[in-house]
Amino acid sequence: MSTTAPNVLRIEPRTGWVALRLGELWQYRELLYFLTWRDIKVRYRQTLLGVLWAIMVPLVSMILFTVVFARMANVASDNRPYPVFNLAALLPWNFFAAALAMCANSVAQTSHLMSKVYFPRLIAPLSAVLGGIPDFLIAFGLLLIVMVWYQIHPVPHTDNLLPGPALVLLPFFVLLTIISALGTGLWLAGLSAKYRDVKHAVPFLIQAWLFVTPVVYSANSVTKSYRVLIGLNPMTGVVEGFRWALLRIPPNHMTIALSTFVSITLLVSGAFFFRRVEKTFADLL
Repeated sequence: MSTTAPNVLRIEPRTGWVALRLGELWQYRELLYFLTWRDIKVRYRQTLLGVLWAIMVPLVSMILFTVVFARMANVASDNRPYPVFNLAALLPWNFFAAALAMCANSVAQTSHLMSKVYFPRLIAPLSAVLGGIPDFLIAFGLLLIVMVWYQIHPVPHTDNLLPGPALVLLPFFVLLTIISALGTGLWLAGLSAKYRDVKHAVPFLIQAWLFVTPVVYSANSVTKSYRVLIGLNPMTGVVEGFRWALLRIPPNHMTIALSTFVSITLLVSGAFFFRRVEKTFADLL
């Protein structure tokens, strides 16, 4: 009587740079939706103002920056009213800053799942970034109201009412914001599992990053010798792109191209780094 040997599957930790296996993200899309929805609900659970925080944060920031930088420091705003000039940059910046903070802490927040069941670990930081989209959309409504108040139209006053090429590119700059936050967040999330002081450095990093990004000032006011340097900041291209699309402020296309390249590089390298170190999460957390 012949017998066949049973199939044995041995699971061993991979060595070197592992494949991203992005197809698994689609297979576990329901878990991605669940974790994203959980992050959205947790953000406003037991809060007094609820979703109004998505309006209050950029509104108060816009008022403070207008008083300090426009009224006291007389910072140039490319011939646009400073409040709308600043808010057009705060919109993607606040999304980036919140997504980066959540993404950096995503591994620690899902440690109870990682030590018990298998799922693509990339889902944790990805859901943290996607969870900030509702806040972004609400704040975008505030920006539209401010633009109407100051009578600023993204479409030129011509017989052709079709949006210009810059406005059509607005979804690209939104995607670039997501890429920048996710790429940087993947590096920080991977490092935070091993080095616990990373979570203390993230708020300082975000605060310093704000002032090297042309949010409160115009990128066109930066001297040519520093244009390449600020272009290495992925958020510089995002901010210039938003002001170009919504306020029709001419950008430096080379800066946008350089920031886009840096953002994509951060995303690809961060994804591979995260996949390489994820095998140690269950032991370190």
